[in-house]
Amino acid sequence: MIKLYHYVHCPFCVRVRMALCHLNIPYESIVLPYDDESTPLSLTGVKMLPIISLDNKAMNESLDIIARIDSDNRLKNDILNNANFSKEIEQLLAEIGNNVHSLAMPYWIYTKEFNIESRQYFQSKKEKKRGPFEDLMKEAEVYKKRLEKTLVDLERKLNPFYTGDQFNISDIMIASHLWGLYVVPEFQFSSKLHSYLQEIKKITNFNYHEDFWRILPKG
Repeated sequence: MIKLYHYVHCPFCVRVRMALCHLNIPYESIVLPYDDESTPLSLTGVKMLPIISLDNKAMNESLDIIARIDSDNRLKNDILNNANFSKEIEQLLAEIGNNVHSLAMPYWIYTKEFNIESRQYFQSKKEKKRGPFEDLMKEAEVYKKRLEKTLVDLERKLNPFYTGDQFNISDIMIASHLWGLYVVPEFQFSSKLHSYLQEIKKITNFNYHEDFWRILPKG
């Protein structure tokens, strides 16, 4: 069985979980504390998740993982071979991700995924790049306005999926980046985007919160 080492909040990890669920591939879910450096380093030599272990071999990079497990190309991964489309989707994800992370990180650290030690580690790492979380929360309206502009443009391209009427890997890539926003109480998706995300959830048989319940203390 595949072992998946991942973080619950991580969009790149979420996209692999969505693909595994959609392809109906069973896997062992291993949620790592964010401050666990030794496990990923021992598996792949870098602290980067997700990681899958399959046939006693470990690999990371979410799209490489998905291409590996989707041997029948059910997700139409070859659509990313088009250089113009690949550039378009990566630019869209960069715009989404920058604002989503700034909005959601101060909330992610208080979910059940984190304990005191991993919360401090995560915050220290991320604040070096983005500045104090306190300041991110003060500037939340700025990030929301930037994100809303990007999402208005995104909505125009949903017909009903990103590239037309066929679900494919690009929808997983987009949905996985947006899903973490549900934790932000001040943010609300438009009805169209909410319906889109819920449809992707249904198609992929994805349950974002499942791993939260797995790591809750017993008793």
